[in-house]
Amino acid sequence: MEALAAVLGIIVLFLGAVVGVISLAVVKTRRALRRAAPQARRAAEDVAIKARSLTRGGPHGKVAGIRGEVRTALSASRRVLEPGADTDPQLAEALKLLARLDAHADDLDAKLRQLEREPDQKRVEGELAGVRERADRIVHSASSLRWAAQDRQHRFADEDLAGLSEECQAEAGALRHWTPSTPPPPGYTPPLDQPAPVRARLRGTRRDAPTG
Repeated sequence: MEALAAVLGIIVLFLGAVVGVISLAVVKTRRALRRAAPQARRAAEDVAIKARSLTRGGPHGKVAGIRGEVRTALSASRRVLEPGADTDPQLAEALKLLARLDAHADDLDAKLRQLEREPDQKRVEGELAGVRERADRIVHSASSLRWAAQDRQHRFADEDLAGLSEECQAEAGALRHWTPSTPPPPGYTPPLDQPAPVRARLRGTRRDAPTG
């Protein structure tokens, strides 16, 4: 009976562990889906906006084009800034500014959505100049942050490459000044397949070796 109870206890513990692992996997999957859902929805919206900008003529097509330009500029800048924001304070500050631009872009996007649904083309045409000016300011600001971050990354890469090149040259110089740690035995002849400078150093070391 004791053995049976021990076996049943092991089975219960095993099943409990399996249930716990499955529950944890389900929770992680739900979290991943919640994070991915907005990105997928935004990607679908971007495709739809791009299609409307190409297929709809007149002022409504121009409105869709403006929406696409703003969203593209902000997304491109976010992709450049986010990867290095955790380690570079300057990029973190730039990302905060981009978040403020996002708020203005959301307000503008709401206005543009209204214009896309507006049936009166003359009214849409009358609003185009104002929304175009706001969109250009947002796009330029977001692009400026992106370009500056790219220049910063390139400068750091160039500096790192320059330092690495100096280290490689120093190591190459050290390799060229190699000498044997112990002199070869008397009568030693360097193999012919060794480079000529190495054979010369070996012969010189043999000649310089002290004789008993």
